[in-house]
Amino acid sequence: MAKKKVGIMGGTFNPIHNGHLILGQTAYEQFGLDEVLFMPNKKPYYKKLSKNVTDEQRCDMVKLAIENNDAFTFSDIEVNREGVTYTVETLRILTEQNPEHEYYFIMGADSLFHFDSWKEAGEIVKMATLLVATRDSMATFDIESQIEYLQSEFEDAHIECLFSPSLEISSNQLRKRCREGKSIRYLVPDKVAFYIIEQGLYVQEKKDV
Repeated sequence: MAKKKVGIMGGTFNPIHNGHLILGQTAYEQFGLDEVLFMPNKKPYYKKLSKNVTDEQRCDMVKLAIENNDAFTFSDIEVNREGVTYTVETLRILTEQNPEHEYYFIMGADSLFHFDSWKEAGEIVKMATLLVATRDSMATFDIESQIEYLQSEFEDAHIECLFSPSLEISSNQLRKRCREGKSIRYLVPDKVAFYIIEQGLYVQEKKDV
């Protein structure tokens, strides 16, 4: 019996936006995945989260964003875990729970260039294939060279390029637009936009974090 192919789409999702959804859908189609897990971080080691938005609100927005796509599933495995979030620990939990699954970790091209500094990077590549989302602004040669380097460093590494349509949206920009009273329509799903307005999110932030 073929293993179930599961993509992992992690992030702070503060807020989730259409770029995240397009990336998840592209991975699902390009690699024939059976499911994509959307997994909000609790406390990522690389970023501070705004105190003005709760974990519950970030999770609510993810659930609203993906509710109409049967291929997308919400996962609270990281947001319910105390302490700093590390990818290797998440993958260990997933593989212990479902050893019959095959995991694909979706990541940005920027992260590829410091992946070797991640906690137990060598263990990560034993448990998941890395799907690297390429950007138009980043030379394909540079990405391919970095992939070759990582595969020489980690013999178990399976790394593939994820060719997703380029959508220049960032959660940071969306929070800024909210503070400035500008519309975020067409940048996030309508239900997420309505939720942000209803909850009064981001309008009181004094700076991006």
